[in-house]
Amino acid sequence: MPANSVARWMHRLAVAGVLLCFAVVVLGAYVRLSAAGLGCPDWPGCYGHLTPPGAQHSAAAQAAYAGRPLAPGKAWREMIHRYAAGALGLVIAGITALAISARRQRPVSLPFALALFATLIVQAALGMLTVTRQLEPLIVTLHLLFGMTTLGLLWWLMLSLPRSSWGATALKSAGRKISGGGASPIASARQLALAGLAALGVQMALGGWTSSNYAALACLDFPTCQGTWWPHGDYHNAFVLWRGLNIDYEGGLLDNPARVAIHLTHRLGALLAAVALTLAALFVLRRRGLSGARLRAWALLGALGLQLLIGVSMVLKAFPLWLATAHTAGAALLLLATLGLLRSLSTR
Repeated sequence: MPANSVARWMHRLAVAGVLLCFAVVVLGAYVRLSAAGLGCPDWPGCYGHLTPPGAQHSAAAQAAYAGRPLAPGKAWREMIHRYAAGALGLVIAGITALAISARRQRPVSLPFALALFATLIVQAALGMLTVTRQLEPLIVTLHLLFGMTTLGLLWWLMLSLPRSSWGATALKSAGRKISGGGASPIASARQLALAGLAALGVQMALGGWTSSNYAALACLDFPTCQGTWWPHGDYHNAFVLWRGLNIDYEGGLLDNPARVAIHLTHRLGALLAAVALTLAALFVLRRRGLSGARLRAWALLGALGLQLLIGVSMVLKAFPLWLATAHTAGAALLLLATLGLLRSLSTR
């Protein structure tokens, strides 16, 4: 296949992968938040069938899971999410196959493509364990993190392809060291962006832990929690990662003080992540040599402001489903904006 055709197909697959993965992440949040995570208690099918109608017309299939009767609405939400995830798997498999077949032309780094495929395999295994381990918080949180990782890798691939307009060529002149042997502005900006990305990753993990432990409703006021700035919280039990086998975690197991501790930690993490990301964006905006990255810095500030607005509104409106789902979508957009800034600060 000619080099230009390879690059064109790789770009198409990367764009399709980003859009599809974003949809899968948001669908996953909607399934979890609408209590449909166990709408199909088996995997990869639904009560032993490929579709909910097949299970609905099979008495034997439903009898096998008598303790969890079929709810068609929940089953459809769960299976639509699985169908979308399967389509995403095919796209990533196509990217990997194209990278292997065209490895001499190097449209994309082969180790990067293999890492993307390996992430997909791990994510699929976590999806299975989410069901078979009955929504265990650790598995659900890891499932969210690997979903975001998959989205981030696809986005980075798309930005790194020659057809992308988010390259870093405008910043090459900023790569020189300043007088006195100090770090260059671009190196400092990159370090700040990496720190912001790390803080965002921790905050996403806290968000997954809050959701999977049903701790969002522990504080229904803002900026206080239960009418006070620092209510009693059980931090000892709040972050126990392993609680044993054969436990049904649907609805949560923790007492209210432990859920309060999780919720407050998530709020504190949001504050720290917001500070780290704001510092990275403002550093870029205040450095004349980094003008090529200013658009990405503004995009980061916009995504951050949107996510904070969604988070506060979600509490004040008592966590409606659509806002809670939008909170996950906002986190995904914030991840894309952070990676966009970081990619624009790369010299290659």
